[in-house]
Amino acid sequence: MTQDKKPEEEKEEEVFFEDIIKKTKTGITFPKELREALFNEEKEAYFRIIVPKEKDKIILELLTEEEAKNQIVKVKESKPKTLTKGTSKTKDKKPSKKNAPNWGEYFIYDFKNREKVQPILESAFYKFAETPINMEDAMGRIKYVLVSFLSGTKTENAKLYFSVIKLLIDIIDRFNQPNLIDWIFEKIVPNIESKFLYEQAVLELLEISLKIKRYEKAELFIFYVLKNIDDYPRSELYNIFNSFKQLVKKMRFVERTDKIDLLLKEKLIEYGEGIQDSDYKIQIVEFLEDLNYIELAYRLAKDIQKGLPADSVKVGEIRKIVKRLYTAPITEDKIN
Repeated sequence: MTQDKKPEEEKEEEVFFEDIIKKTKTGITFPKELREALFNEEKEAYFRIIVPKEKDKIILELLTEEEAKNQIVKVKESKPKTLTKGTSKTKDKKPSKKNAPNWGEYFIYDFKNREKVQPILESAFYKFAETPINMEDAMGRIKYVLVSFLSGTKTENAKLYFSVIKLLIDIIDRFNQPNLIDWIFEKIVPNIESKFLYEQAVLELLEISLKIKRYEKAELFIFYVLKNIDDYPRSELYNIFNSFKQLVKKMRFVERTDKIDLLLKEKLIEYGEGIQDSDYKIQIVEFLEDLNYIELAYRLAKDIQKGLPADSVKVGEIRKIVKRLYTAPITEDKIN
């Protein structure tokens, strides 16, 4: 089992098993499928462990019990008494909980390869946390996930893309990496073949751009969000208004530019005046109110009130809204 092989033979040998694993606090665990293929639980397994001087790999060589006994003597004779700790150019610090990945925030939608990609994304996250950052190494891990774990299902791939975007958005925020915004928009977002998740991804970019005051980017992203909403047929009002709801939620408590305010006002009024359903019209009023466009909200509410039949069940509701808006302070905060 320990016969030497020529380098040429090793190169030609086909790989029996390959996977990505990580070391935990308790050590390294072989994947279940590999254990089942190689080991008999009723028998002991022996290995010869080798680490070359470069310390860039760990080699495990399977041994029989007899071979293991013979090797133990040789290893004891040649083994150095002490192992010197390796030094690196950058001193790695144990990451604090504050700088730990937030998986619940990234994996909102479960997908098939989640367990396989998580350890790789985790290693990428901590690469971004290092000082200085080895950007090529960190991004290489992200790119590996985006290429190696795609499936034949568009929905599964869209969920994978969105999870990676959520991770990168968090990295932008925590580790001051604003250049990733363009990379996400150019390299990941166009591959999302789900209208809903495409929109969610652009909303994430819109929110982080406003948060870090990259207003020119935010103005671009809101254009794409509104275009995506317009692409819905008018018969799909539920989807349209769900999109508006998500957009308003992102925009409600952030500073906005004049251009963003103008785009939001125009689009909300367009839908508020262009549909007949009073329930949806009232939702537009509430969206305008949430964004502090009080004058526009009041004007639309009055128009709805005038257009309602006297016996409409909505009369009382719209009367309360009009009264509330009439007394509300006008505070449209924006960036000059």
